[in-house]
Amino acid sequence: MYRLSAIPLVVLAGLQPVVAECTTEAFAAISKSHTELTINFVEAVLQNGSFGQAETDIPFPTNATKLPALCSVGINVKSSENSSYNFGLFLPDTTWNGKFMATGNGGFGGGINWPDMGILSQYGFATMSTDTGHSSDIADGSWGLDAPERVIDWGHRAMHGSVLFAKEIITSYYASPDGIKYSYYAGCSTGGRQGLKEIQTYPDSFDGIIVGAPAWWTVHLAANTLQLGLYNRPDSAPSHIDPSIFPAIVAEVTKQCDPQDGLVDGIINDPYGCNFNFEALLCTPSSDPTSCLTPAQLATMVKFYNPWIDVNQTYVFPSMALGTDPSFSLGADLTPLGFDLFKYWVYNNSDWDYTKFTFNDVLFADSINPGNATADNFDLSPSNERGSKILMYHGAADSLIPTGSSLYFYQQVLQTLIPQGVTTDDFYRFFLIPGMNHCSGSDLAPWYIGSASQAVDGVTHSVPGYEDADHDIILALTKWVEEGKAPDQIIATKFVNDTATLGIERQRPLCPYPKQAQYISGDPDQSESWQCRTLY
Repeated sequence: MYRLSAIPLVVLAGLQPVVAECTTEAFAAISKSHTELTINFVEAVLQNGSFGQAETDIPFPTNATKLPALCSVGINVKSSENSSYNFGLFLPDTTWNGKFMATGNGGFGGGINWPDMGILSQYGFATMSTDTGHSSDIADGSWGLDAPERVIDWGHRAMHGSVLFAKEIITSYYASPDGIKYSYYAGCSTGGRQGLKEIQTYPDSFDGIIVGAPAWWTVHLAANTLQLGLYNRPDSAPSHIDPSIFPAIVAEVTKQCDPQDGLVDGIINDPYGCNFNFEALLCTPSSDPTSCLTPAQLATMVKFYNPWIDVNQTYVFPSMALGTDPSFSLGADLTPLGFDLFKYWVYNNSDWDYTKFTFNDVLFADSINPGNATADNFDLSPSNERGSKILMYHGAADSLIPTGSSLYFYQQVLQTLIPQGVTTDDFYRFFLIPGMNHCSGSDLAPWYIGSASQAVDGVTHSVPGYEDADHDIILALTKWVEEGKAPDQIIATKFVNDTATLGIERQRPLCPYPKQAQYISGDPDQSESWQCRTLY
């Protein structure tokens, strides 16, 4: 695709024309003042085309598809003497809306998130993602062995540098006299942490961010993941629960907690408000031992569903929500998401024995804070002062990052800002999504809100038939930032078999915490049958 700046492009109202060429030479000229930048590639993508690096992009093995016509760009940035990172750009040809949207990563993985960039480009955004300096599986932290600069890139440096360079390049590429109108971010898990870390450190980076299930407490999250796994070890211990019993445990929790929200539908609406009788899980002389627990096993489940409190009543990490499936945390295999951080980033010892893990390891890791990744600055007043908006959400059945971690973060923000006289609801709103697992997915509950790291078969972006701020969190954020209309609810959608072409199974409003969706009357699968209400 060849573009001549002397020939004006005809574009729709509100959209911006391209004035530079989609060529390596053009981007080399744009970035010539930055000697640390190298142009990896520039490629024009035709309407309905696809792009990605599926063969080498380990955590994102599928390409972005059904794209608008755009220019794809890959750039390398030298970040230290022995580290560098890459970032990618999707720059729409004639559909650019004058706005910028960055997205994030997952776990310890690097890789450029071309799939989410593709989804976000459908709205007209110029989009960006960084590989954080490496390409690896989301559960593989071995790339950080004796490589503190690479861990810093992953922790925060790659995201911030990519945001700065992306904005400069986008502004030059489109040569818009007003520059970028608005800058946004959307990410989940590590992506959520990246967004929080960026605005905590550089509040001017974004006008609004969407933060899903953020892995914000880096060391403590890894420690908790490891600790949960060790609760169910060794297999020979009296406290060990065989994974075959997990479905019976979840069924009993659902049996008790589901009715307490006023409607029996298989969905636990308020897991942290459930008055759960753990002793109902105990075996009796006539019980089937494959569907109940001994007292020692029950102690393991009590630990699983409660916060981790350690030496001197130190609060180490929040709890899993009642009803969360224990299979990931207590299953047959311990995940490296728990021990790789300690093995490779803290002790730099591939032979470190995680079975000897104690709270002292947490304290030592805290003193190092690998990559300065933890996003625990709860004073978000700089974002409020500049008018930025924050939408946070978390699945209430998240088996990877305990739902309680976002609830704890929210509470810490309120405890920090309310004494300052800040009305947090004016710029920061948190939504629990009942029944949703990590970032996406549920067998029964409405979960799809068109966010990053969410995908439904047959959907390029947004919510088919409901492409509005009431159902789509991307549009809810832009409406709040640009029109000042905050979302009082976001309607989540559950498609039949998570396939849009099969139709909608149910919809339900999500409410800004601490409000909850209360069933009023009518068809419970219709959002109109529910209202967001306070509990007092």
